[in-house]
Amino acid sequence: MKKFVAVVALFLSCSFLAQAQDQIGEAKINFLNTILLGSVELGYEHFIAPDQSLSAEIHINDRFAYRTQSGDRNFNATSILVAYNFYFDNDGQTGFYLFPFIKYRFGDFTEVEGTSLEVTSLNGFFLGLGAGYKWVFDNKFAVGPFVNISRGFGEDSNERFSPVEFKAGLSVGYRF
Repeated sequence: MKKFVAVVALFLSCSFLAQAQDQIGEAKINFLNTILLGSVELGYEHFIAPDQSLSAEIHINDRFAYRTQSGDRNFNATSILVAYNFYFDNDGQTGFYLFPFIKYRFGDFTEVEGTSLEVTSLNGFFLGLGAGYKWVFDNKFAVGPFVNISRGFGEDSNERFSPVEFKAGLSVGYRF
């Protein structure tokens, strides 16, 4: 809970700074994964040109792809993702976009095997590419689906899970 409050405070302070500088920013949440997986994925996107932006996200309760927690299996990981977004419509409003990204995940995965507790470190970097489609309404609200694929470089996690990770989501955002 403390992490969540700190993240919300960080995003609010970023929004006030962006408004003070008359620059376009967008606070967003991956609504789909919050509902389906309980993974809270919050982000901030800052437009540096009408068709380009930088974005940063924090993924709380992150997990590999769409593996669920059940029984004696538990993901305890957080990720930080940074991306560069390229919009194809030249105005950053409605249309397709691509985003190369780098992500760092830290935490662990625990599971009970027989009578022993096995812990796998999830620490590692990911390089990936994503694509999405975004609709912007009244230049304030943005919504759109996205998918991405990435390659992980964590030694322990690559032994336990596939090094290639696929994720998707539905981003809902507010522009200011």
